[in-house]
Amino acid sequence: MSNKKHHARTRAQESSNAIERMYITMRHLFNRGFYKPMGISGETLREALLTLRPEIYGSIAEEKAELEGLLYVIDRLPIGIEQCSFINLTSDEGYGNSHFKPIIPEKRRRNCYRIDSEQMNIEITRGRSDIYDILTHLTFMFVESHKISSKVIINDEGHTTRDWQKLEKIVLANNELSQEEREVAITHLASILGRTFKELTNIYHKFATPNQPERLLHIIYWLGKLAIEEQVHFNKRTITFSPILRERIGHHIHGEIWADNIKETLFNNQLMERPLHIISANMHSVMNTLFAHHSIKSKGSTKGIFGLYEDLSNKDNQALRNKVTKEALSKGMIYLKDSSGANIDVQIFDTSKIDLNKLDIKVTPAVIEKEKPVILVMDYAFGEQAYETIDELLKPYKWKEKDIHLNVESVSIMGKAGILEGGKGDIMIPSAHIFEGTADNYPFYNQLKKEDLEGQGVDVYEGTMITVLGTSLQNKDILKFFYNSTWQVIGLEMEGAHYQKAIQAASKVRGSIKPNVKVRYAYYASDNPLETGATLASGGLGTSGVKPTYLITRTILEQILN
Repeated sequence: MSNKKHHARTRAQESSNAIERMYITMRHLFNRGFYKPMGISGETLREALLTLRPEIYGSIAEEKAELEGLLYVIDRLPIGIEQCSFINLTSDEGYGNSHFKPIIPEKRRRNCYRIDSEQMNIEITRGRSDIYDILTHLTFMFVESHKISSKVIINDEGHTTRDWQKLEKIVLANNELSQEEREVAITHLASILGRTFKELTNIYHKFATPNQPERLLHIIYWLGKLAIEEQVHFNKRTITFSPILRERIGHHIHGEIWADNIKETLFNNQLMERPLHIISANMHSVMNTLFAHHSIKSKGSTKGIFGLYEDLSNKDNQALRNKVTKEALSKGMIYLKDSSGANIDVQIFDTSKIDLNKLDIKVTPAVIEKEKPVILVMDYAFGEQAYETIDELLKPYKWKEKDIHLNVESVSIMGKAGILEGGKGDIMIPSAHIFEGTADNYPFYNQLKKEDLEGQGVDVYEGTMITVLGTSLQNKDILKFFYNSTWQVIGLEMEGAHYQKAIQAASKVRGSIKPNVKVRYAYYASDNPLETGATLASGGLGTSGVKPTYLITRTILEQILN
């Protein structure tokens, strides 16, 4: 066996060991109730992350600071977290009814509360995946913070470099800077971070918020300051897990409330006996596919239907979106804003109230008039939460000592995933989900086929997909192993195996829904982590996600309505 092949394999093995070590450690620290990320208790996490060197965190193992990775992490953590030396993960413990104002991160739906100058509480209502996600991001942030402090502390007394003192002065003055002052600040920052003036100028505005245009300076200053406190004065940052959170995790508390609320709504609207089609997607594409063509016909005529969908996904077109929502609500759509803490909103469509002549997708009116199917769209779940929500939803509804079973005809899952062959915006059709770090596999008969989606100007791939424990731990070596191994993996995502585990349990083991329930899975590529510069950290899909999203949505709806 060639040496090169052997090296690649050991690097992949080393990496998957590191991932396993991280998960075992995170569970252990969680059970223990607290830990100090830069102390001995956090050492395993730090070392594992540095062994892994995940793609998303770029140059984490080098001396220079990693900026794209920092931006990715900061967008998913509450504003101000870099100033806090006490981070407390809690369950939903009533802060919503207090004077504390929830801080919701830009790219992750979770409520966080700044308790005082030193403490941030983060509410976990979406299960273990949420905890793994946060701890991984925090570990990265703390590793980066120590890179900063090791660059700026000159001696044991804690004296710091001139660059650091200048940065401190600028940050504490807290003024908006002129172009000139900003460039002076960036010069000091470049020296502290080991990055070029140009690199910093290019990324500076991405960190800015309307309230804090100089946010990058503040983030770096506070990360460095707390790390200096740790190294010089031994004031270690601490992460704690509340006793209530430790008691509740894994007990489906939020999923159960969420599912009961949906079943009650179906029951009260006499929709319980009807054929039910569940779709896990976003909150706009099914509604827009059913109602946009008709409600904004004149607008869409020049650009075609996909042009219309693009207009609707433009942030500035709120009025246009309101028009579609209004039309949908007048034609029987029920909207359930989540109040369970699961953070998953739901829409229910009664097809008997939809004007079929006004649809621009293929339908068989006779079938719909006879069966009157109901479509239930649920927003994306997060990782393990997918099991919790679908598992609870598929259980029978209890009414007056009686079990009423849902008449589930199909479950369709549409999501975003990383692709290993192809690029952003391509479509993946899985034939099985494999659970990362195990040989657990969930094969299924997918009602969606490659040919259903081909020929529309989007590349389509078919094959196995890996359900990863978290998006931020994959690296090139693991991905190449997935790609080249006999598993023939085409992509990776976070929920597939969890959904399939719940569907199989309900249909084949518990018998709460019919054994031959139809399943459909399709994903569109948000990034190709094998191409450097195409990872999630390189930014969002923009409008390139519109076409695949609606292509999948239209295909799922055509299968349901025919």
